[in-house]
Amino acid sequence: MRRSATTVALHAVTKDALLHWTPTATMLSSFLLQQSNQRFPRRRNPSDNRLTTLSGVVHSPVLAMTMKLSNPEEQQVTMARSDARATDAAGTSVDPLSVLQPQDKLVAATPVRRTGKSMSRRTGQNGHLERKGKYWVVRWWEDVLGQNERIHRSAKICPVSGPGNLTKSERERRAREIVRESGADTEEHFNQAVKHLQMCVTFSEQAELWYSAETNRIRKPVAAATRDFWRGSLDNWLIPHLGTLPVSEVNNSTVKPLVRVMAESGLKPKTIKSYIGIVKQVVASVVNKDGEQVYPRKWSSKFMDMPVVEKKKQNKPAFTSTVMTGLAKYRYPKMRMLFILCGASGLRIGEALGIDIARHISPDFRTIRVRRKARKGKIEERVKTDASDRKVDLDPRIADLLKVFVGDRKTGLLFESENGTPLLETNILRRHLHPALHQLGFVNEFTGSHKAGTHAFRRFRNTYLRSRTGCPEAVRDYWLAWSSDSDEGGMSKHYDAIDADDATRLEWAEKCGIGFELPSVVPHVPQNGTFDDVTKAA
Repeated sequence: MRRSATTVALHAVTKDALLHWTPTATMLSSFLLQQSNQRFPRRRNPSDNRLTTLSGVVHSPVLAMTMKLSNPEEQQVTMARSDARATDAAGTSVDPLSVLQPQDKLVAATPVRRTGKSMSRRTGQNGHLERKGKYWVVRWWEDVLGQNERIHRSAKICPVSGPGNLTKSERERRAREIVRESGADTEEHFNQAVKHLQMCVTFSEQAELWYSAETNRIRKPVAAATRDFWRGSLDNWLIPHLGTLPVSEVNNSTVKPLVRVMAESGLKPKTIKSYIGIVKQVVASVVNKDGEQVYPRKWSSKFMDMPVVEKKKQNKPAFTSTVMTGLAKYRYPKMRMLFILCGASGLRIGEALGIDIARHISPDFRTIRVRRKARKGKIEERVKTDASDRKVDLDPRIADLLKVFVGDRKTGLLFESENGTPLLETNILRRHLHPALHQLGFVNEFTGSHKAGTHAFRRFRNTYLRSRTGCPEAVRDYWLAWSSDSDEGGMSKHYDAIDADDATRLEWAEKCGIGFELPSVVPHVPQNGTFDDVTKAA
C-alpha cells in the first residue's frame, strides 16, 4: 500500500527540525500523524511509540519532547487546543490551523550559527609528529597577526636515530612542550593576533585617523597644498573604492582593481602612483604600542599592474626665448612685470606673489629674499622646501624695470589686487597667460593645446642657465632651490656656502643675463591710473 505525499513528507521531517517547531506546528504534526495511523493501522506499533499526555491526547515521543521544550504558557495553550479537538462531540475532523490566534509568534526554524574564531571552542593542540629527513618534527597551527587564516608552524624534536634519539612517548611529550612554549594555545597570543583582527577598523576609519594625525603633526608640518591633495584623493577615489574593507585586507590583490579603474578613467600614471602612495601610508599607519607596523606589506607595482611613469611623456612644457620675448611685451603692465620676473629669476608663481616690497626686496632691487608664498589668495608663512628659503639675484636690467614698477610704494605686496590681497594663480592663467600664449601661437607639445602652467617659466630659466651660460652649478641650484641632496654631489654640495657669497652671485647674475629680449621702452604706470590709462600706456 502506497503512502500519500503528505505522510511521506511528514516522516521525512527530522528530529532536529521538530525541536524548533512552534506549538501550532506541533498540533498540525499531531493531526497528520493521527490521520496516517487511521489510514495505515498495520504500520503502527502502539506499544512502543505512543505517549498519552495528561489531557488524554496521544502524541508521538518526538512531539512530546517538543512540548517539553516549549515554555509553560505555550505548553498549556497547546494542550488546551488539542483537548478541544480531541473532545469534539460531533467526531468531525477539525483543522488545526483554525485555532491560530493573532498573538501566536513564529520561531525561526534555523538556529543561529556561531561564526568567527573563539578561544573557548578550542581544546588545545598536542601537535602532529612526522618524520622529515633525518629528524622528527612537530607541526601545529598558529594564529598570525593581521591574517585571518592560521598557518602551520614546525620545529625539530630529535634525530631519527643516533645520539639524541627519543622514544615515541618521549617524542610526544617533547612535542607538547614545544607547542606550549610557542604560546599558540595561550589566550594572550589569541587576543593579540585574532581579536585585533576581529576588531580591525575599516580603511575609511583608518584613513581619517591617518589624515588627522598627519595634518596636525608638530614634526615637519604639512603644507596646505598637500592637505588639499590628500583630502581630494581620499574623498574622490580611495574611500569610495576601499572604504568598507578592513585595513588588514588592503593589499596588492584588493588595490589592483582600483588601479585598473583609475587607468580606465583617464588618470595619468603619475597621478595614480601618488594616489596609491596614500593607500600605502594609511595601511602603514596602523602600529602597535611599540610603534611597529601591524600590517607590513611588500607592495608590488607589477602585480597591481601599475602604469609606468614615463618622464618623457609627462606634461612639462617650457617656454622658448621667442615666447618669453612675446610675453615681455604683454599689454597689461602688472602681468607683464610678473612674466618678466618669473622668466628672469626662476621664481615659483607662489613665491613671486608672496613678495613684500619692504621685507623681501633689497634697496638696490638686485636681490629678492624668498621666505614665504601665496596660495589661493592667502599668504603662507612658509616655503615648499628648506632649499626654497633663499636669495634670488637679478640682472641689472630686471632690477631697473622692477624699480620703475614699484614706483613710490614702500610697503605692501609687489603684485597685489585692488584690495591689497595676493593675486589668484587661476585668474592669472585664465585671464592673461593662456590668452597671451594663444596669440603668440604657442603649442604645448604634450597636450597639443596652447595652454601651459606657470612652471614653464622655471623650466625656461633652468634650460637657459644650463645650456647657454657658464653659470656654476652651485649658483644655479641655489637660485632654483634645488636641494643639496637631490642630485649627485654628496658632501661637496652639503658644504657649499654660495648662499653667503652675495658678490659672486650678483656677478654671475649679470654675466648670465636673462635669455630673452626686453621692450625698448617700458612706460611707468601710476598706481592710481585707470584701466583705460593702463591700456593706452601699454
